[in-house]
Formats: sequence, C-alpha cells, structure tokens
Amino acid sequence: MSADGGILTSEDEARGWLDDAFSPTVAQWAQLERFAAMLVAENERQNLIAASTIPTLWVRHIADSAQLLALDAGGAGLWIDLGSGAGLPGLVVAILSERPMLLVESRKRRCEFLRAVAGELGLAHVEVAEAPLERIETRAAGTISARAFAPLDRLIDLSARFSTESTRWLLPKGRNAVKELAKLPPAWQNLFHVEHSRTDPDSRILVGRGKIGAKQRGTR
Repeated sequence: MSADGGILTSEDEARGWLDDAFSPTVAQWAQLERFAAMLVAENERQNLIAASTIPTLWVRHIADSAQLLALDAGGAGLWIDLGSGAGLPGLVVAILSERPMLLVESRKRRCEFLRAVAGELGLAHVEVAEAPLERIETRAAGTISARAFAPLDRLIDLSARFSTESTRWLLPKGRNAVKELAKLPPAWQNLFHVEHSRTDPDSRILVGRGKIGAKQRGTR
C-alpha cells in the first residue's frame, strides 16, 4: 500500500493494499486476474470502462471497488449492487467474499458479460437481474452499493424499499458527494457520513446505515 497509508497511486500499491486488507487466497487472486483480463477484452466490444483507465485498472477499478467491502466490515446478508455495469464493485466484492450478490443491470450486453464472468469464475453466489430497478422484486438488503447509478436523491428513493434497519449503504459519489448529500432531506442526511476514497484524493464515499421509509421521503 502507499507508504503513508493514504491514497493508492500505483498498481503495485493497489495489489499490496488488497493483500493487506483481504489476504486473498491463491484462487481469489487468480479470479481477480481473470476478471481484469475479461474486463479489458470485453471493453473492446462494449464501453464498460474508460480506455484511459486501463493502465491503472487495479487502482481505478479493482481496489476502488474493494474499498467498499473494507467499509462494510462485519456486514452480512444480501448485497445489492445497483447499475452494476462492468461488475464494479459487485464482482470484485463477490470474489473477495462469500456474500450473496445481486447485480442489477438493465442493459442486455452488460448482463451477458456479468453472467459470463460469474460463470467462468464459479461465482455461484452471484445473481444477475436484467431489468430496471423499478421492476426488481423487493428483497431485504444487507448492503446496497451503487458506483455509478443515478443522482443521490433518485438513487435513494428508488432503492429505499430494499432497506432495513441494519442495511449498510455504500455510495461512491466522486467529488460532488458532500454537495449531493446536502441536498437531501435532513432525515436522509442523518443516516450518512462521508469517507475519503483510497483511490482518488478528491473523491468521497457516502456510508450509511438504516431503513429509509415513506416518512423520510418527505420534503425538506
């Protein structure tokens, strides 16, 4: 990891941090390597990640996803990843943990990729839901993540029905996290605190716990 325990700035630092944080088995390392290779190959066919980020894939995508699992220490139950796209963070979390994972993605080609990766890597605890979130049957979530899904207020409103009193929310919101949080109704704001990203000095992650119900969806 980085010498000062701060921002990860190189592929070697990202791998070192993953080793320190999760102690992956030989099999898990192989799965991560294979996922990374499949992601790069598929990116030639459909735009899953920005091509400019491929040289720093382990920092920008693998470690960036894994840091959400690190923030969910002790978490349990179904993990729902909204707008999973390239499987970030969902497939990374699924490789590094045994948590049952529901990847919600409405685009057919991306769902085909997600299923292909899960099948090849033997991730039997991964389920891909090919539909808009509004059409997904309500299930109790232990964790809800969304790396790039929707503006914060809409994201929470759409996913509130999956939350329980113990649900953990892990929402990377980039450089606008604090501004987006400030626009929420106070009852929503009170569920969250802000964590610094390990992979981008300017990015933040909104971390929350609890159920969001009808009364909290009122006006400010």
